[in-house]
Amino acid sequence: MPAYSKMDYQTHTLANGIRIIHQMDTMPIHYCGFAVNAGTRDELEGEEGMAHFIEHMLFKGTKKRKSWHVLNRLESVGGGLDAYTTKEETFVYATVPNLYVERAMELLGDVMFNSTFSPHEIKKETDVILEEIQLYNDSPSELIYDDFDEQVFAGSSLGKNILGNEKTLASFTSGDAVRFMERCYTTTEMVFFSMGNVAFDKIVRWAEKYFAMPRSERLFKRQKPVAYAPTHVTQTKDTCQAHCIVGNRAFGIDDENTTAMFLLTNILGGPNMSSYLNLAVRERRGLVYTIESSYVPYSDTGIFTIYFGCDEKHIDKCFLLIDKELRKVMEQPLDARHLLVAKRQTAGGLLIESQNKESLALSMAKSFLHQNHFLPYEAVIEKVSAVTAEQMCNVAQQLFAPENLSRLIYK
Repeated sequence: MPAYSKMDYQTHTLANGIRIIHQMDTMPIHYCGFAVNAGTRDELEGEEGMAHFIEHMLFKGTKKRKSWHVLNRLESVGGGLDAYTTKEETFVYATVPNLYVERAMELLGDVMFNSTFSPHEIKKETDVILEEIQLYNDSPSELIYDDFDEQVFAGSSLGKNILGNEKTLASFTSGDAVRFMERCYTTTEMVFFSMGNVAFDKIVRWAEKYFAMPRSERLFKRQKPVAYAPTHVTQTKDTCQAHCIVGNRAFGIDDENTTAMFLLTNILGGPNMSSYLNLAVRERRGLVYTIESSYVPYSDTGIFTIYFGCDEKHIDKCFLLIDKELRKVMEQPLDARHLLVAKRQTAGGLLIESQNKESLALSMAKSFLHQNHFLPYEAVIEKVSAVTAEQMCNVAQQLFAPENLSRLIYK
């Protein structure tokens, strides 16, 4: 692979196994933090919601700081802390002016390795998360994705809701949180990422100072999802319109078909108004306000979905139109002109996305966490350019056959 000097990054592994990835950038602010290979998928029975709960609790006090001091440490200089949890990862990171990177790293080390999980804070944060769950339950266009995950990954921890539930949340103790972190937050499953205008040797030196934990290794392996069986489910919901999803399991992050799958997803129902599904269902017939496709790859599997909301009387017609568009990409490879347009469109979207430095830093961290490398924009575009119409057609044939698709309808 050729060298990409504009996007080069530097890496280092601490003695305790924590990996570091750093990318220089001339911007006046710095993004840095931890990506941990631990998420909802790693919860045991009775721990539903624990990964997300810990993400919240990391900001609620350490051995030397109370909650207010954690939050104010960076906010007082114009920076801030943030975090989020996925099915497979937890991100805890800071955004600060370049002058305060060491301050941010010291604080991140403190919250990651010295959080105390006091019972008083647990009670308060449990109430906060319960409010978050209620808010989420009031958003059917978001909730339906979680319910569909549970449907497609039935019997697997990948199907668990990230937020958990009232029963398990009410049972969590300080000891439960500590045990989950000891089991899942091992140093060999952590990446510290850094992007900004600070020399790499300083980043390494500060990491050695503030992340000096004993080496720890994961003692369990994630279980692969059980065999998939397509299902059609309809739930009664008190909503103004019907919300619908159709989809299938898809390719994992290291699969050779991943790039073709991303390109195909973008063509079908990406953010462009000219996507096949938007033209067929919204622009030509006015049946929906929103219709979109998405593809989420995990470490060993993935999920492809098409979501739309419509008047209940149009559900069947929308599904017929979607089936028609899926059959097109299954049966007829794109001609050279349409394939070129699709690649240009994808390349342009990726270029615009790459200018969001926070998103880029998080993507770099996730890639390095799972694959031990990070492909710059130019290399990604090379992979997109190499996708053939026949490969996309083959991907469509593997995933889009009607008998392999699951459906979930709220009405």
